[in-house]
Amino acid sequence: MGQTLNMNDKGLLFKLTWPIFIELVLQMLVGNVDQMMMSQYSENAVAAIGNVNTIMNFVTITFSIVTMAITIMVTQYLGSKNKEKVSEIYTVGIFTNLIFSAIISAGLFFGSDALFNALKMPVELHADAQVYLNIVGGLVFLQALFMSFSAIFRSNGLMKQGMYISVIVNVLNIIGNAILLNSMGIMGIAISSVFSRFIGVILVYRLFSKRIEGELHLKYLCPFPKETFKQLLRIGVPAGGESVMYNFSQMVILMCVNMLGTAVITARVYANMIAWLSYLYSSAVGQANQIIIGHLVGAREEDAAYERSLKTLRPTMIITLIISTSVFLLSDHIFGIFTKNPDVLSLLKTITFIEIFLELGRAVNIVIIRGMQAAGDTQYPVFISVLSMWGVATLLSYVFGIVLGWGLVGIWMAMALDECVRAVIFYIRWKRGGWRGKAVI
Repeated sequence: MGQTLNMNDKGLLFKLTWPIFIELVLQMLVGNVDQMMMSQYSENAVAAIGNVNTIMNFVTITFSIVTMAITIMVTQYLGSKNKEKVSEIYTVGIFTNLIFSAIISAGLFFGSDALFNALKMPVELHADAQVYLNIVGGLVFLQALFMSFSAIFRSNGLMKQGMYISVIVNVLNIIGNAILLNSMGIMGIAISSVFSRFIGVILVYRLFSKRIEGELHLKYLCPFPKETFKQLLRIGVPAGGESVMYNFSQMVILMCVNMLGTAVITARVYANMIAWLSYLYSSAVGQANQIIIGHLVGAREEDAAYERSLKTLRPTMIITLIISTSVFLLSDHIFGIFTKNPDVLSLLKTITFIEIFLELGRAVNIVIIRGMQAAGDTQYPVFISVLSMWGVATLLSYVFGIVLGWGLVGIWMAMALDECVRAVIFYIRWKRGGWRGKAVI
């Protein structure tokens, strides 16, 4: 059974956040461990995996269209104590993501060359990137399933279980990498990643069967519940759309980075690997806050939801500031693990300074946007995000990085400016209450 959330528990946010954070870190490591271990093997392979991971991040975020809808619908139904349609939501959500993933897998397999050319990936990276993408992308349905079950667990308050499974997945991935890297190179790394995720899917399904009140069954698909499907999309497309548009803009920004050469591409990979620590903490808090807000809104307690997000915001920003500042001060030591190139280290030092401001803005965006989505205010964040991501981050990345010749530093400045602009807009939106009265049930 999923656990009942006690909204009066002052430590509830922390209890939900820390297992989500550890799980997110471990999920992120499946891709980044590949890059870390390949850094001892080939810098070109690191750059190739970095490009493919950008593509895969966009693909997996596409699955968030449905997983976000699952989270919002389930938390609000549980908050209102209406469980009649929960099993139907589980079944339709997972079925939809499976269909999405099958279509995407085919597109990645047959359209990889077009993708690489569109991203302006250096030709010397194509062979390694092709091998990695065919294996990881061809079996991307595993990630779709894992994400769908994770959304179900979190909606029901089962955080630690997902964390434990992520530990197992990462241990298997590291062991597989160690065994296959020397003999199979980048192919071995890819095989290890998908095998570990396959085991993860088996484990999450078993956990679902034992701990969740509800079931997956074909009877919920025959006849097909069109209204539930439409509701998933009505909620999920705008809710997941903000993340989709962010990752799409990141792919376009990657085109600018790829114009700057393999050394800069590699520097970006290293910078993103470490920047994810700050991002994942904010994301974990945002997801925990979203679950609480969903339950409160479902129970018609909007004033409590308003106060909850504001109380969440301040400590999130403080901890984000501590993490990002520490990375800046220790950047030479941290990045010295991966490269001894003094030019790359100097570039990364500057990047991590800009990253402080970028992460502060992103922390505000994640917490407030997740709260707005949980309350049913899903369209406004997408509208503002599209304007800012493309009008500020993407456009100015090209202007600063390519036209003005500021390179990766200019690109990072553009992305930081985008996050800060959106942070101010969304904070004002939350304070003024534009999200109220938009619950989906």
